[in-house]
Amino acid sequence: MRTPWPLVGLLVAAGIVAAFHVGKVPPSIPSIQEDLGASLRQAGWLLSTINLVTALAGMAIALTADRFGHRRLVLLGTALCFAASLAGAFAGSVDALLVGRVVEGLGFIAVSVALPTLLLRIAGPADQRFVMTLWTAYMPAGAGSMMLIAAVVLPGTSWRVAWLVASGASALMLAVLLWRALPRRELDPLLVRRRPVLHEMTEVASTGGPLAIALCFGAYSCCWFAVIGFLPTLLIERLGFATSTAAVITALVTIVNVGGNLAAGWLMHHGMPRVAVIAGAAVSMAFCAAGVFMGGVPDLLRLVLAGVYSAVIGVVPGALFTALPIHSPRPELVGASTGLLMQGSNFGALIGPPITGALVASGGWSAAAWLTSVALGIAAAAALFLHWRERRKIAP
Repeated sequence: MRTPWPLVGLLVAAGIVAAFHVGKVPPSIPSIQEDLGASLRQAGWLLSTINLVTALAGMAIALTADRFGHRRLVLLGTALCFAASLAGAFAGSVDALLVGRVVEGLGFIAVSVALPTLLLRIAGPADQRFVMTLWTAYMPAGAGSMMLIAAVVLPGTSWRVAWLVASGASALMLAVLLWRALPRRELDPLLVRRRPVLHEMTEVASTGGPLAIALCFGAYSCCWFAVIGFLPTLLIERLGFATSTAAVITALVTIVNVGGNLAAGWLMHHGMPRVAVIAGAAVSMAFCAAGVFMGGVPDLLRLVLAGVYSAVIGVVPGALFTALPIHSPRPELVGASTGLLMQGSNFGALIGPPITGALVASGGWSAAAWLTSVALGIAAAAALFLHWRERRKIAP
């Protein structure tokens, strides 16, 4: 079976466009506060709504995709992102904007849990690992690019422009998917005997491998979003950067995460075990993250450490997504395992920034290093458990 690389590229691009709706919000918060009078609490909900929706419904939507059809769910999710972002651009209140964010969250999770299953289905056996590492770049590539676009255009415009740009990108992607993906027979649903939804959810949630993958991804997201989420504030308060400059730097730091995503596949292709990739990055980057937050670090070095941290720690998603086919209870439950991974990832993203904020408020910026150190330690421990399970599977 030969891998249809143009179709793989299109599906990965669909995930990148879906991630636009995550990246458009952080640089837009000051403009939203000025235009709609949003409070800090409301701004926090605008930032975390998609994470909350995904943390609650990831596996349920993945199992829905298994029954409704993964291609159909990608099309539906892209359409929801387009319509909700377009409507949100004309919202007259924060409450209306929040409703739109909930719908965008449903669209985003529909796309992000359905696409990995489609990619595994169309990839040749020899290319599956590379295709999955390529897929892991969708979030930093999409969110980082949109953050950069918003940071550049917002100083002279309004947050509504960012919403229109994201909506236009989803509309274009929907048209291309209808043209190029809808007719492809290899994306047709497979005839698989399904068990009741609750039975399959229990089967995945009670299996050690998917649980460890979700825990590891959650720990990674917790500390990565803690650094990325507070990097603009750190740059403004400690380094005296302008808001627009801090937003651009944060977007660039986010984008370099893509390099780590792709490096994971290269490292494992050349024989490095998954545990070495994840644990090695987690332990070394715990010290790197501490350097970002600790006092007494030169300003230029702090920026370098933030970039190195984002790039190197990016190997974790690449290593975890390629583990899904190995650790899923059954091949037809890879989608549900992906949903559980997404739930763990977004739960970590949901709790990381608030915990960081509380630590900084009580003990200063250096206290945030406690969170990154503990979270990355958990990621390393989960990687060791996955290694043990993989050795047990290979041993017979």
